[in-house]
Amino acid sequence: MKHTFQFLVIFSAIFMLNTRLSAQQQDTFKFNAGADIMSRYIWRGLDYGSSPSIQPTLSVSGAGFELGYWGAISTLGTYSEVDLYAKYTFSGVSVIATDYFFPGDAIPEAKSQKYFNWEKETTGHLIEGAVQYKNPDVMPFSVLAGVFVYGAGDLNEEGNQKYSSYFELTYSGKLAENNFDIFVGGTASEGLYGSSAGVVNVGITAYRGIKLTNDFTLPLKASVIANPQTSNIHFVLGITL
Repeated sequence: MKHTFQFLVIFSAIFMLNTRLSAQQQDTFKFNAGADIMSRYIWRGLDYGSSPSIQPTLSVSGAGFELGYWGAISTLGTYSEVDLYAKYTFSGVSVIATDYFFPGDAIPEAKSQKYFNWEKETTGHLIEGAVQYKNPDVMPFSVLAGVFVYGAGDLNEEGNQKYSSYFELTYSGKLAENNFDIFVGGTASEGLYGSSAGVVNVGITAYRGIKLTNDFTLPLKASVIANPQTSNIHFVLGITL
Protein backbone atom coordinates (compact mmCIF):
# COMPACT_ATOMS: atom_id res chain seq x y z
CA MET A 1 0.00 0.00 0.00
CA LYS A 2 2.81 2.41 0.88
CA HIS A 3 4.54 1.82 -2.46
CA THR A 4 1.24 2.27 -4.29
CA PHE A 5 0.65 5.59 -2.54
CA GLN A 6 4.13 6.84 -3.47
CA PHE A 7 3.56 5.88 -7.10
CA LEU A 8 0.22 7.71 -7.10
CA VAL A 9 1.87 10.88 -5.75
CA ILE A 10 4.40 10.90 -8.58
CA PHE A 11 1.76 10.02 -11.17
CA SER A 12 -0.61 12.70 -9.88
CA ALA A 13 2.08 15.39 -10.13
CA ILE A 14 2.74 14.44 -13.74
CA PHE A 15 -0.98 14.26 -14.51
CA MET A 16 -1.75 17.66 -12.96
CA LEU A 17 1.06 19.33 -14.89
CA ASN A 18 -0.10 17.69 -18.10
CA THR A 19 -3.67 18.83 -17.46
CA ARG A 20 -2.53 22.41 -16.80
CA LEU A 21 -0.48 22.44 -19.99
CA SER A 22 -3.23 20.87 -22.07
CA ALA A 23 -5.53 23.68 -21.04
CA GLN A 24 -3.16 26.17 -22.66
CA GLN A 25 -2.60 26.63 -26.36
CA GLN A 26 -0.49 23.91 -27.89
CA ASP A 27 2.41 26.23 -28.63
CA THR A 28 2.80 27.23 -24.96
CA PHE A 29 4.41 23.96 -23.88
CA LYS A 30 7.01 21.62 -25.25
CA PHE A 31 8.75 18.34 -24.66
CA ASN A 32 12.52 18.16 -24.52
CA ALA A 33 14.82 15.16 -24.91
CA GLY A 34 18.59 15.48 -25.09
CA ALA A 35 21.89 14.54 -23.57
CA ASP A 36 25.28 15.89 -22.59
CA ILE A 37 28.44 13.84 -23.02
CA MET A 38 30.98 14.98 -20.44
CA SER A 39 34.62 14.01 -19.97
CA ARG A 40 33.94 14.11 -16.22
CA TYR A 41 30.87 14.59 -14.01
CA ILE A 42 31.76 17.43 -11.64
CA TRP A 43 28.82 18.74 -9.60
CA ARG A 44 29.23 21.61 -7.16
CA GLY A 45 32.95 20.91 -6.89
CA LEU A 46 32.60 17.16 -6.28
CA ASP A 47 33.77 14.42 -8.66
CA TYR A 48 31.11 11.77 -9.29
CA GLY A 49 32.15 8.59 -11.08
CA SER A 50 35.79 9.44 -11.89
CA SER A 51 35.17 8.79 -15.59
CA PRO A 52 33.39 10.21 -18.66
CA SER A 53 29.66 10.57 -18.12
CA ILE A 54 26.55 10.43 -20.30
CA GLN A 55 23.81 12.73 -18.97
CA PRO A 56 20.35 12.40 -20.56
CA THR A 57 17.40 14.75 -20.03
CA LEU A 58 13.66 14.28 -20.57
CA SER A 59 11.23 17.05 -19.63
CA VAL A 60 7.98 18.85 -20.38
CA SER A 61 7.60 22.58 -19.82
CA GLY A 62 5.08 25.35 -20.24
CA ALA A 63 3.20 28.14 -18.45
CA GLY A 64 6.23 28.66 -16.20
CA PHE A 65 6.34 25.01 -15.08
CA GLU A 66 8.91 22.36 -15.89
CA LEU A 67 8.83 18.70 -14.86
CA GLY A 68 11.47 16.23 -15.89
CA TYR A 69 14.12 13.63 -15.30
CA TRP A 70 17.86 14.15 -15.49
CA GLY A 71 20.41 11.37 -15.22
CA ALA A 72 24.11 10.54 -15.21
CA ILE A 73 25.70 7.25 -16.22
CA SER A 74 29.41 6.64 -15.79
CA THR A 75 31.03 5.01 -18.81
CA LEU A 76 33.01 2.77 -16.43
CA GLY A 77 29.85 1.60 -14.69
CA THR A 78 30.99 3.02 -11.35
CA TYR A 79 28.20 5.55 -10.91
CA SER A 80 24.61 6.25 -11.92
CA GLU A 81 22.04 8.83 -10.92
CA VAL A 82 18.35 9.41 -11.77
CA ASP A 83 16.86 12.74 -10.68
CA LEU A 84 13.21 13.80 -10.80
CA TYR A 85 12.70 17.55 -10.59
CA ALA A 86 9.90 20.10 -10.67
CA LYS A 87 10.45 23.80 -11.29
CA TYR A 88 8.26 26.88 -11.44
CA THR A 89 9.70 30.14 -12.80
CA PHE A 90 8.28 33.65 -12.61
CA SER A 91 10.04 36.98 -13.28
CA GLY A 92 13.43 35.25 -13.31
CA VAL A 93 12.85 33.49 -9.97
CA SER A 94 12.75 29.68 -10.02
CA VAL A 95 11.51 27.50 -7.18
CA ILE A 96 12.93 23.99 -7.59
CA ALA A 97 12.32 20.65 -5.89
CA THR A 98 14.68 17.82 -6.81
CA ASP A 99 14.64 14.15 -5.88
CA TYR A 100 18.18 12.85 -6.43
CA PHE A 101 18.18 9.04 -6.61
CA PHE A 102 21.31 6.91 -6.43
CA PRO A 103 20.66 3.28 -7.45
CA GLY A 104 23.31 1.80 -5.15
CA ASP A 105 26.56 2.27 -7.03
CA ALA A 106 26.68 5.95 -6.21
CA ILE A 107 28.44 8.57 -4.16
CA PRO A 108 27.09 9.31 -1.59
CA GLU A 109 26.66 5.59 -0.93
CA ALA A 110 23.07 4.39 -1.09
CA LYS A 111 22.10 1.48 1.16
CA SER A 112 19.22 0.33 -1.00
CA GLN A 113 18.58 0.07 -4.72
CA LYS A 114 14.79 0.07 -4.35
CA TYR A 115 13.31 3.21 -5.90
CA PHE A 116 10.26 3.22 -3.61
CA ASN A 117 12.25 2.78 -0.42
CA TRP A 118 11.81 6.00 1.58
CA GLU A 119 13.05 4.78 4.95
CA LYS A 120 15.17 7.54 6.45
CA GLU A 121 18.20 5.39 7.28
CA THR A 122 18.34 3.36 4.04
CA THR A 123 16.75 5.34 1.21
CA GLY A 124 18.73 6.00 -1.95
CA HIS A 125 16.94 9.34 -2.36
CA LEU A 126 18.09 12.85 -1.44
CA ILE A 127 15.49 15.62 -1.51
CA GLU A 128 16.56 19.22 -2.09
CA GLY A 129 14.63 22.47 -2.13
CA ALA A 130 16.23 25.36 -4.01
CA VAL A 131 15.60 28.91 -5.19
CA GLN A 132 17.37 30.50 -8.14
CA TYR A 133 17.31 33.99 -9.63
CA LYS A 134 18.45 34.27 -13.25
CA ASN A 135 17.34 37.10 -15.51
CA PRO A 136 20.06 38.01 -18.05
CA ASP A 137 17.90 40.77 -19.55
CA VAL A 138 18.04 42.60 -16.20
CA MET A 139 21.48 41.73 -14.79
CA PRO A 140 24.44 39.45 -15.68
CA PHE A 141 24.53 37.83 -12.23
CA SER A 142 22.51 34.81 -11.12
CA VAL A 143 22.22 33.31 -7.65
CA LEU A 144 21.28 29.84 -6.38
CA ALA A 145 20.55 28.59 -2.87
CA GLY A 146 19.66 24.98 -2.05
CA VAL A 147 19.34 22.76 1.02
CA PHE A 148 18.87 19.02 1.44
CA VAL A 149 15.86 18.24 3.63
CA TYR A 150 15.68 14.43 3.50
CA GLY A 151 17.83 11.42 2.64
CA ALA A 152 20.21 8.86 4.11
CA GLY A 153 23.14 10.40 2.26
CA ASP A 154 22.79 13.56 4.36
CA LEU A 155 22.61 12.03 7.85
CA ASN A 156 25.19 12.50 10.59
CA GLU A 157 26.53 9.74 12.85
CA GLU A 158 23.57 10.16 15.20
CA GLY A 159 21.10 9.67 12.35
CA ASN A 160 20.02 13.30 12.21
CA GLN A 161 19.63 15.33 9.04
CA LYS A 162 22.60 17.62 8.35
CA TYR A 163 20.60 19.93 6.08
CA SER A 164 23.62 20.42 3.86
CA SER A 165 23.38 23.75 2.07
CA TYR A 166 24.84 25.16 -1.11
CA PHE A 167 25.02 28.74 -2.37
CA GLU A 168 26.31 29.90 -5.75
CA LEU A 169 26.90 33.23 -7.48
CA THR A 170 27.47 33.26 -11.26
CA TYR A 171 28.48 36.03 -13.63
CA SER A 172 27.56 35.43 -17.29
CA GLY A 173 29.27 37.33 -20.08
CA LYS A 174 30.34 37.25 -23.69
CA LEU A 175 33.76 37.57 -25.31
CA ALA A 176 34.43 37.44 -29.06
CA GLU A 177 30.96 35.99 -29.74
CA ASN A 178 31.50 33.22 -27.17
CA ASN A 179 29.55 33.01 -23.92
CA PHE A 180 31.09 32.23 -20.55
CA ASP A 181 30.12 31.80 -16.88
CA ILE A 182 32.32 32.61 -13.91
CA PHE A 183 31.02 30.99 -10.73
CA VAL A 184 31.78 30.57 -7.06
CA GLY A 185 29.86 28.25 -4.74
CA GLY A 186 30.09 27.36 -1.09
CA THR A 187 28.44 25.67 1.85
CA ALA A 188 27.41 27.14 5.19
CA SER A 189 28.46 24.25 7.42
CA GLU A 190 29.93 20.77 7.59
CA GLY A 191 27.90 18.37 5.47
CA LEU A 192 27.69 16.66 2.13
CA TYR A 193 29.84 19.26 0.35
CA GLY A 194 32.72 19.56 2.78
CA SER A 195 34.14 19.23 6.25
CA SER A 196 33.41 22.85 7.18
CA ALA A 197 31.82 26.06 5.94
CA GLY A 198 33.61 27.60 2.97
CA VAL A 199 34.06 27.72 -0.79
CA VAL A 200 33.80 24.31 -2.50
CA ASN A 201 33.27 25.20 -6.16
CA VAL A 202 34.94 27.98 -8.15
CA GLY A 203 35.73 28.20 -11.84
CA ILE A 204 34.79 29.22 -15.35
CA THR A 205 32.78 27.59 -18.15
CA ALA A 206 33.11 28.74 -21.78
CA TYR A 207 30.60 27.89 -24.52
CA ARG A 208 31.22 27.67 -28.25
CA GLY A 209 29.29 26.38 -31.24
CA ILE A 210 31.30 24.46 -33.84
CA LYS A 211 29.65 24.52 -37.26
CA LEU A 212 29.83 21.06 -38.81
CA THR A 213 27.37 21.55 -41.68
CA ASN A 214 25.13 24.32 -42.96
CA ASP A 215 22.30 22.89 -40.87
CA PHE A 216 24.07 21.68 -37.75
CA THR A 217 26.24 23.38 -35.15
CA LEU A 218 27.71 21.30 -32.32
CA PRO A 219 27.42 23.00 -28.90
CA LEU A 220 30.70 22.64 -27.01
CA LYS A 221 31.59 23.68 -23.48
CA ALA A 222 34.75 23.53 -21.39
CA SER A 223 35.15 24.16 -17.66
CA VAL A 224 38.02 24.65 -15.26
CA ILE A 225 36.71 23.85 -11.76
CA ALA A 226 38.56 24.02 -8.44
CA ASN A 227 37.49 22.86 -5.00
CA PRO A 228 39.52 24.57 -2.24
CA GLN A 229 38.27 22.14 0.44
CA THR A 230 39.59 19.08 -1.41
CA SER A 231 42.60 20.95 -2.88
CA ASN A 232 41.62 19.58 -6.28
CA ILE A 233 41.11 20.99 -9.77
CA HIS A 234 39.29 19.60 -12.82
CA PHE A 235 39.34 20.43 -16.54
CA VAL A 236 36.11 19.23 -18.13
CA LEU A 237 34.95 19.09 -21.75
CA GLY A 238 31.40 18.44 -22.87
CA ILE A 239 29.10 18.39 -25.89
CA THR A 240 25.32 18.71 -26.04
CA LEU A 241 23.20 16.53 -28.33
